[in-house]
Amino acid sequence: MNFKEFARDIYYVGVNDRMTSLFEGLWPLPMGVTYNSYIVKGSDKLALIDGVAIGECEKFRQNIVSRIGDKAPDYIIINHMEPDHSGALAAIRSFFPDITIVGNAKTLEMVKGFYGITDNVMKVADGDSIDLGGVSLVFRLTPMVHWPETMMTYVPERNVLFSGDAFGCFGALAGGVVDSEMDIEPYMPEMYRYYSNIVGKYGVFVQKALSKLSSLKLDYICPTHGPVWHDEIARVVDIYDRLSRYEGEEGVTIVYGSMYGNTEEMAEAIASRLAENGVKKIRMHDASRSHLSYILADIFRYRGLVIGGPTYSNTLYPPVEAVVRAITTREMKNRVISVFGSYTWAPQAVKRIESLLGENRGTAGEVVSVEARQSPDSDAIDGCRALADQITSRLQESV
Repeated sequence: MNFKEFARDIYYVGVNDRMTSLFEGLWPLPMGVTYNSYIVKGSDKLALIDGVAIGECEKFRQNIVSRIGDKAPDYIIINHMEPDHSGALAAIRSFFPDITIVGNAKTLEMVKGFYGITDNVMKVADGDSIDLGGVSLVFRLTPMVHWPETMMTYVPERNVLFSGDAFGCFGALAGGVVDSEMDIEPYMPEMYRYYSNIVGKYGVFVQKALSKLSSLKLDYICPTHGPVWHDEIARVVDIYDRLSRYEGEEGVTIVYGSMYGNTEEMAEAIASRLAENGVKKIRMHDASRSHLSYILADIFRYRGLVIGGPTYSNTLYPPVEAVVRAITTREMKNRVISVFGSYTWAPQAVKRIESLLGENRGTAGEVVSVEARQSPDSDAIDGCRALADQITSRLQESV
């Protein structure tokens, strides 16, 4: 890894994980993931900012020693307690027995609950600071981005923000650490996917955090996953701002399930008509084949959403139901939503989708639907085309 001093007195000592296949046991990691940690060096004291997962603790220790030699860090700042960052905490304490664990009240409750550690801890509140000698750490509590204890740490002398999971993304680092050292384009879709999968439900709290941070001068944003942001700060802040306001880009995501091809035929008809209408960004997902992780990323990214499935055992086809439940869990807002489906003798699929969306009635918007009995006939295909026309019109109206 590249352990150079990317800002004066500040070093990267995180680790790459290219072995874990599923983040949180749920979300695919084709590019791997990082667990980012940093050293802030003052004239008097040293602080570690965030830790790593338990499986990476020895590599982490070696990274720290490569920067500070025999000197022990005085503090470890915990911006977020999720075990991919705090998992090595007990090991860190064994490496550096006198290190002080710094966190807010909720953090320290979790330190006790997860690891049984109660000694040599320091509780901080919003706006508190620690002077390291020439550089200071100022703490900003940002609850529910995306756990109740989350906070961020700011170094005002260097205009550096350690942002926890905020502004993070999937993807191990390929040589460089700071965005100016690398091609960051492969990481941008992974930022959408990270946000929609992990943070998506908590948009209102992300907005509160962005408001709290708006007065800070930022030369570097240092998240716990992905690159350190420097040249691209405005871009990544804008992405988080738009996603947390549920503001989608121009485009349509079509999600469908199909057992024998009939519902798929309807999805194809809708997509074809959208393209005829000039919609260029059309993302199609077969819910039985596309992983939910990628489906959610496109749903968060684009303003149009079409969901369809067949009736299955007198209810909705299970892969499609899983997608709709994930949407409602994330309290999706500001989408142009339409529904379609097919059935043989029991017209339940469309009713079920509308019912599930109804649990989120304040955010789903108007639902337009079309349904086919057995295979879609010419009337059903015409209905699909009319549905696409309505979506196109509503997207144009909402520009």
